[in-house]
Amino acid sequence: MNITIFEDLDQLYKKAADTFVDLSKQSIKKNDRFVVALSGGSSPKAIFNLLATEAYADKIEWSKLYFFWVDERWVPLHDDKSNARMTFEALLDKVPVNKDHIFPMYKDGISPEDYAKEYEQQIRSVLGNEGVFDFILLGMGDDGHTASLFPGEKVLDENEKWVSAYYLKPQEMFRITLTAPLINKAENILVVAFGESKKHALNEVLNGEYNPKLYPLQLIEKKEGFQFFTDKKATS
Repeated sequence: MNITIFEDLDQLYKKAADTFVDLSKQSIKKNDRFVVALSGGSSPKAIFNLLATEAYADKIEWSKLYFFWVDERWVPLHDDKSNARMTFEALLDKVPVNKDHIFPMYKDGISPEDYAKEYEQQIRSVLGNEGVFDFILLGMGDDGHTASLFPGEKVLDENEKWVSAYYLKPQEMFRITLTAPLINKAENILVVAFGESKKHALNEVLNGEYNPKLYPLQLIEKKEGFQFFTDKKATS
């Protein structure tokens, strides 16, 4: 595990974008493709905005990238709450991605539970039965959740499914998410979490007693290929 503490968020975003570019080149050289799962939120948006700029976009072979999502609120793709909508607006509509290589985590006319099964098959169609993503971008909530793996939810006990959908009562909405077993298969994982509001959860995740029911990010294995980008406000 590699933890990097930044003083300046612009430098954090730049390093994250650099990491994306470097890993894409390595993966394409090795496997002739780069398969990623992305998160929503303000931090990923800032990274995506950078990747869409000419300085970064020209370094990436976009036609060889495949895009999945880590999790999603079960809302239509045009909804303001949609992680996919944000990613399209910040990045995917601005770069020459093969549209057949984009797999939004939402579909009209189907239940979230049924689409979770369908989404797993979409992942298998690209990654096979091993299910190893080249890169997964994660965040962390103030409560220590990552993806839609929230404290106390049954999804934290999932050992077989790659994708799960469930109703999150505190938010009064369905969520769909990659599960910890699938995320842990990834070659490279980058967690971006910063700011004073993350301080307590971050300390528990990294240094506290193992209690993933309370701090679900602890489910993600801190192995080789795992990086954590944070700042002094979250670690001081």
